[in-house]
Amino acid sequence: MADFRSDTVTQPCDRMRTAMAEAEVGDDVLDGDPTVQRLERAAAEWLGMPRALFVPSGTMANQVALGAWTRPGDEIVVQRWAHITTYESGAAGYLHGLQSITIGGRGGDMDPEAVREAIRPIYEHCPRTALVCLEQTHNVAGGRVLARATFEAVAAAAREGGVPVHVDGARLANAVAATGVPAADWAAHADSVSICLSKGLGAPVGSLVAGNEEFHARAVLVRKRLGGWMRQAGHLAAAGLVALERNVERLAEDHALARSVAERLGAIDGLAADPVLVDTNIVMVHVVHEDLDAAAFCTRLAEHGVRVLPFGPRVVRFVTHLDLGPEDVDDLERAARTVLG
Repeated sequence: MADFRSDTVTQPCDRMRTAMAEAEVGDDVLDGDPTVQRLERAAAEWLGMPRALFVPSGTMANQVALGAWTRPGDEIVVQRWAHITTYESGAAGYLHGLQSITIGGRGGDMDPEAVREAIRPIYEHCPRTALVCLEQTHNVAGGRVLARATFEAVAAAAREGGVPVHVDGARLANAVAATGVPAADWAAHADSVSICLSKGLGAPVGSLVAGNEEFHARAVLVRKRLGGWMRQAGHLAAAGLVALERNVERLAEDHALARSVAERLGAIDGLAADPVLVDTNIVMVHVVHEDLDAAAFCTRLAEHGVRVLPFGPRVVRFVTHLDLGPEDVDDLERAARTVLG
């Protein structure tokens, strides 16, 4: 089946499988794993950060950052539909005793003035504003790249208020491929950055969170508390190295494929999609057919060999990735036309 559900469904390529099988490993908790250390150095260099830390998942990377920057009772400022507030099961409150001020809408917008207003005064009756969080690219907004000027202005507003900035960069590599702006230039406006290796970059598992030496020391402690310090993790890190070294530039292919999805589905009666709104590898398609909603449309597509997920009552999210090609978009268009008559 053509699987458009997510860019997390990719299979490791032969090069990646060979690297995993042949990886030099050690006990990362006791003496350090040499391949993990290579990956952490490579990620830190890519991001222009002093240190990076390997963790199992993107959610853990974000939660390590939150735990490293905050203490119970603190408050974070975060985009209303960010992954941290929407898809991490309330971990900020459950794990770290935090509350959140959320700003912006489903388009992923984050107004610098709203950030300034959200930063609390130093006053015993108010929680401490401990962190401002950005997301690049923005998942719920359809893989949108937050404009560089806005990104920099939000970070500047936080720093004016003496508040550190964390960037959830799970798909930061997509922003790099879409804009040509190096990862280190985005990260230069942040105090910590997370990146995910198991989305568009195609590794089977793993994320990293990066920052300065002081942040790194705190992050190691939080990772330990969360159970994210692994033993012979070099087998996983080897796949991450291949992903980071070889799969960033090829993301442009996914972006072109996503625009093709939008163009071809948008031309079908009963569907609405605009390729102009496709920044990266995510396409939000609106089901306007009077007899089908998003869930029913997805069910019918599955009957014709296409897997995809509803993203709202009338919205379906299509995600392109390295295991999909033009022939899969052909299959998708045929299936959609069959379903919609």
